[in-house]
Amino acid sequence: MRGDFEEFVAAAGPRLLRVAWLLTGDAHLAEDLLQTALAKVWPKWHRIAGEHPEAYVRKVLVTTHTSWWRRHWRGEVPHGELPERPGSFDTYEGVDLEQSLAVAVRALPARQRAVVVLRYFEDLSVAETAGILGCAPGTVKSQAAKALRTLREVLPAAVGGRCD
Repeated sequence: MRGDFEEFVAAAGPRLLRVAWLLTGDAHLAEDLLQTALAKVWPKWHRIAGEHPEAYVRKVLVTTHTSWWRRHWRGEVPHGELPERPGSFDTYEGVDLEQSLAVAVRALPARQRAVVVLRYFEDLSVAETAGILGCAPGTVKSQAAKALRTLREVLPAAVGGRCD
């Protein structure tokens, strides 16, 4: 049993760490989140090993991150206007877009962020995403639509008005 779990972690660990990083936006928190999720899964490994263990661990990642997110006040204060961005040409525009996307995804509410990560970064179907999140497929669709609308509104401003 232990060997099976170790093999699973070795094979699926990098993918699960990527999901954790996309949820948290921080490499150290992502490692902590994955370690916590694996520690929660280990006692139940004999039950879940034969089915879809990676999907199960992904669900534990999302629910654990959501519980962490709910416990911590972020100290954010909403503002009516965004700070001005410099208008000069930037040779690292692609990097800015990638970083802006990461910031924009992290700014989404936890549920919308989980839907975006699972649907578009992990390339899961609506049904698979709904199963992991424990909600109806319609909820996944509506949360995805809201998240994408927010990202479309935020990203052009985040990269100086360009959204190619």
